[in-house]
Amino acid sequence: MGNPLRERRSAAEWAAGTQAVEIAGIIGDFDQLSSIIEADLGVLEADKIPAQWRDSPVTGRLEFGFADAQQMLPVVDCRVTATIDATCQRCLEAFRLPLEVEERLLLLGLEETVDGYDDCEVWELEDTLLRPQDIVEELLIIAVPFAAMHTESAACRALAPVAEQAADEMTTPFAALREQMAKDNEGSG
Repeated sequence: MGNPLRERRSAAEWAAGTQAVEIAGIIGDFDQLSSIIEADLGVLEADKIPAQWRDSPVTGRLEFGFADAQQMLPVVDCRVTATIDATCQRCLEAFRLPLEVEERLLLLGLEETVDGYDDCEVWELEDTLLRPQDIVEELLIIAVPFAAMHTESAACRALAPVAEQAADEMTTPFAALREQMAKDNEGSG
């Protein structure tokens, strides 16, 4: 049996089977996503690029079904997680960036519209056949921030000097007061 992530079927066929597709892959399985990450890491010096970045796991689940009782509107509930290597746009260092995506996608043909499904993200399908792998890859690409940055300022080298400078500036007025008080105490003693 083949990998269900790579099987091509119509959205209605996926939904009719109310099939759940488990995702257990690696970043390297997704060509477009890998190209984006490679280009992002390409700004780093070669020795700073994480060696095994393509081997980071991608996990999750896609559950196909219908959004309506008439079984005319295919839908897929998606939960996908991955941790990618990225370049911090502040300090230009590599760091691990977790991605988590949870979406309910209404799968429609081009130019199709429906009302009343506000809980769904509408995806227009250019092709009549779709691969679950393409859905996963597109969701992850959308989840990658345009300008990736460390989420914790302590981890970012670019922010560390700013924090130290701010601490120095905060103590400067009190340091001058402390010096004046020490001089006053010396003169009175």
